[in-house]
Amino acid sequence: MKFTLTEEQTMIQQTAREFAEQEIAPTAIERDKNAEFPTEIVKKLGELGFMGMMVDPKYDGAGMDTISYALAMMEISKVDASVGVIMSVNNSLVTFGLERWASEAVKEKYLKPLARGDKLGAFALSEPEAGSDATQQHTMAHKEGDFWVLNGMKNWITNGTSADYYIVFAQTDKEKRHKGITAFLVEKGTPGFTHGVKEDKLGIRSSDTCSLSFDNCKVPEENILWEVGKGFNFAMNTLNGGRYGIASQAVGIAMGAYEKALKYSKERKAFGTEIANHQAIQFKLADMATKIEAAKLLTLQACGLKDEGKDYIKEASMAKLFASETAMEVTRDAVQILGGYGYVREYEVERMYRDAKITEIYEGTSEIQRIVIGRAITRD
Repeated sequence: MKFTLTEEQTMIQQTAREFAEQEIAPTAIERDKNAEFPTEIVKKLGELGFMGMMVDPKYDGAGMDTISYALAMMEISKVDASVGVIMSVNNSLVTFGLERWASEAVKEKYLKPLARGDKLGAFALSEPEAGSDATQQHTMAHKEGDFWVLNGMKNWITNGTSADYYIVFAQTDKEKRHKGITAFLVEKGTPGFTHGVKEDKLGIRSSDTCSLSFDNCKVPEENILWEVGKGFNFAMNTLNGGRYGIASQAVGIAMGAYEKALKYSKERKAFGTEIANHQAIQFKLADMATKIEAAKLLTLQACGLKDEGKDYIKEASMAKLFASETAMEVTRDAVQILGGYGYVREYEVERMYRDAKITEIYEGTSEIQRIVIGRAITRD
């Protein structure tokens, strides 16, 4: 499949690149060091239309295609993967699901401000005992009049302390197992709903991750998403969309590390010449460039299939699997090429190396992606 970008896609890519270089790059090192959430940057992303990129303009979204979203994600994540994941969650996991399965009332009240970037969303599926096996939900919800009362805990929630609206999954009929899971929209500040302290993470430190607690938290009936018992379907379908978002993030991380390694190799001299002239370095750079191009094409293929209304689940998993493992390999080699400089904050590739690891874990581990791909190809 050959990709020729449209004029609009090229413009979006360039806009994202310029924004990343001018607005995100200057503070990336300090925000990572201090685990500081990029509040003003996220606000500006909203003003650009990047927080609801694929949402229909009638819900105040930008109405862009999935390829445009992927290109923007790559450019943002190339500079700072923390900003990339904040953008990814709001686009791929929150606005995507709300636009597709929420009621019109929920779309009017919650989707519009999320798509504009006036509000920020979070996706609360994982629990202490329910990670890759999302069927094992221990958060419970029972009906009381016009409300559902939630009790339980979620963890590893991106945007956990900073979000305004949370998509929360709870077991409403334990006997039905995964068919008894329901999705709810919960507002920050709802009595009985609290968040824990930010996790002190290896990477993507400028994004916030925390646990959520629900203690007799009352959610109105109209805040059910889709319908009672459809929460697991909601989660799985949404995660399928999220995988091309994380694949794009991983490609961006790899691109950033590769560009810095290439630049350094043309400046650093050893044994009488720039190290770019040594075959050992050329081979590393050649492998890095090849893997990045392959990961990018896999990602754009999945996005292109989605834009065409075709099944893209297998391709999204392939993209996420390959791109995340590419990000780890490329960032590792970038550190190696920079040597001692690669090990310090100032030269940034050490941060990219740390950031890359999570792409193999969240929104479906590499092992889960292999299961998805394996099942798909053996059914064909």
